[in-house]
Amino acid sequence: MLLADFGTSYCKFLDLATNIPQLLPTRELKRTTRVDVATGHNGKRYADHYVNELTALAKGGEVLIPGGRFTLLDCGSRDIKYVRYDQGKVKDMGWNAECGASMGFTIELLERYYALDFSTLEVPSASFSVTCGVLGMSHIFDAVVNGENEATAVARFVKGIALNAFNFSGKPEVLYLSGGLCDNPLFVKSFPCEIIPLGRFVLLEGLKTVSLSGVKAANKKRP
Repeated sequence: MLLADFGTSYCKFLDLATNIPQLLPTRELKRTTRVDVATGHNGKRYADHYVNELTALAKGGEVLIPGGRFTLLDCGSRDIKYVRYDQGKVKDMGWNAECGASMGFTIELLERYYALDFSTLEVPSASFSVTCGVLGMSHIFDAVVNGENEATAVARFVKGIALNAFNFSGKPEVLYLSGGLCDNPLFVKSFPCEIIPLGRFVLLEGLKTVSLSGVKAANKKRP
């Protein structure tokens, strides 16, 4: 059984026969691709069965996070979303494709444009107020025009995105993080709370749980 998370910038695949996740830039995705179960904004085009992203995120959190009480935030290229659990049950969730628009994509774009290494940048003392990744870039350009170092301006932008995501997820003391930005040290360190990164494949873990449950249910129905 082949599972996939079809993201805006990257697609993640998991073959249950090997249980080894694979990462593919979305621009390299073939139109003839077909999988058994998928999530992501393009998932319905390529799959026989589609699972909502928040459902996949919640199921992935149940598998990966012990204790039954947590807030899990997924920061993708296109949007941000979170689920909050208490006593093993979903208490709250949210999805923001407007104020979280293109934040992950914009950070990756800025890293390439300015040839930056986010592992070497320090978290700045101040940040920009960023509620949209694309529109927020104007803060960087204005700061650079006024003489600020490019790296510092981008770092203030990244911190602003982290603070916006923190506020959106309800300002928890401990925040579990999902998505490609888990690999961005500057982004992770910019949160004003404890961050526990879970990596890119949380939604795949959720799909695996849903898929295996379906297989077990089907087997029970067999005579």
